[in-house]
Amino acid sequence: MENAKLSELVEIDVSQIDHSPLINADIAPTKISQRSWTTYNIAALWIGMSVCIPTYMLASGLIAGGMNWWQAILTIALGNLIVLVPMILNAHAGTKYGIPFPVLARASFGTIGSNIPALLRAIVACGWFGIQTWIGGQAMNAMLNILIPAWANFSAGSWVSFALFWLMNVYFIVKGTESIRWLESLAAPFLILVGLGLFWWAYERSGGLGPILSQPSKFQSFGEFWKFFMPSLTGMVGFWATLSLNIPDFSRYAKSQRAQMLGQAIGLPPTMTLYSFIGVAVTSATIVIFGEAIWDPVVLLAKFQNPLIILLSMIALIIATLTTNIAANVVSPANDFANIIPKRINFKTGGLITAVIGVIMMPWKLLLDYGTYIFGWLVGYSSFLGPIAGVLIADYFLIRKRNLNLKDLYLRNGEYEYKHGFNVKAIFALTSGVIVALIGLIVEDLRFLYDYAWFVGFVVAFFMYVLLMRRK
Repeated sequence: MENAKLSELVEIDVSQIDHSPLINADIAPTKISQRSWTTYNIAALWIGMSVCIPTYMLASGLIAGGMNWWQAILTIALGNLIVLVPMILNAHAGTKYGIPFPVLARASFGTIGSNIPALLRAIVACGWFGIQTWIGGQAMNAMLNILIPAWANFSAGSWVSFALFWLMNVYFIVKGTESIRWLESLAAPFLILVGLGLFWWAYERSGGLGPILSQPSKFQSFGEFWKFFMPSLTGMVGFWATLSLNIPDFSRYAKSQRAQMLGQAIGLPPTMTLYSFIGVAVTSATIVIFGEAIWDPVVLLAKFQNPLIILLSMIALIIATLTTNIAANVVSPANDFANIIPKRINFKTGGLITAVIGVIMMPWKLLLDYGTYIFGWLVGYSSFLGPIAGVLIADYFLIRKRNLNLKDLYLRNGEYEYKHGFNVKAIFALTSGVIVALIGLIVEDLRFLYDYAWFVGFVVAFFMYVLLMRRK
């Protein structure tokens, strides 16, 4: 049985390619002995990344936008089931060959051209790093208001808190992810407890589930609902469209294809749906209790009267946000930036670049309101990530039939050199998908192209790439 598992995994002697400018220790292929993550490990990873404040805000944003509870849950569950497909497909190469996302991209985009999708993915990760850091900073600000009452009178308090939380993230980037591993085991349970605590509070204050779940949808017709539903569904797919690309960064440690597939199926859709339900229920309750939908849990927790509850909740949010940020928003861009100059940029340097760009992207504006968060941020960047997924999946499964020359992925002038390191066909397919998706922002009558950005970009790039690569 063990031999059957190993037969689906490939490795090479790294000493054969160690001289290449395209490799360093962080993006080198993992040995089969290093691929030890079981179904449980993969599922636990996804549970830890899914139970986070942006997940809660994703669900609460749909309620604030006018959906009722079951419409919001249906949208989230469907979106996660859809994104699970490219997630599992892109993870296959990571598990089989032990390679991270930017190295996989070399097969389709070229040894140098792979920096294009890698940098697009990295910039999105920088934005997410900034968003998580801003959320953690606001939780820290609320905590300091309790510990130091005079802090509430400090006009720059929220900005100083943001800077302090940013420095905490930088500390763990410099120390390495191993230094935070013990916190990761506590993060998800902490946030689950906070979520359940909020749910119980909502249940008590609003008089049971009846008033919470009876909040009606504001949409008066199916047409109105559909107009909000489709870009929302795209946003739900866009939420994890980032990880659906760089999932090889994690699946390269999986023990088998079965482990990565089952682990993701068990860990992602159920966790996202269940934790989102808490966000849906609590936000619906705020309409009953306060007369308005409060979609930000930090703002909501700050309204509580008991200082101890607020303090413990904020500590939990800070720890959970910190660990999620490092796992989900530093590992990928650090590898992506390292792919540019592997011999000069390592994980630490890539992580520090991520931290700086995350601030430059002004995350406080990305979280301005639920509309900016879902329809601006999530849908907007999905127009770039969908086409990348289309090219990667088309290349690996249709063009190469899951067969890669592992050694040449790390060498110049090898099989994946194309023209001076760039596969123009892949770049053209990517650009086509992006342009078609973004046309909807310019031409109002074609707005649906933007509302379906991830789907449109994926399909256009997928078929364009297959067509171009099969032409002689």
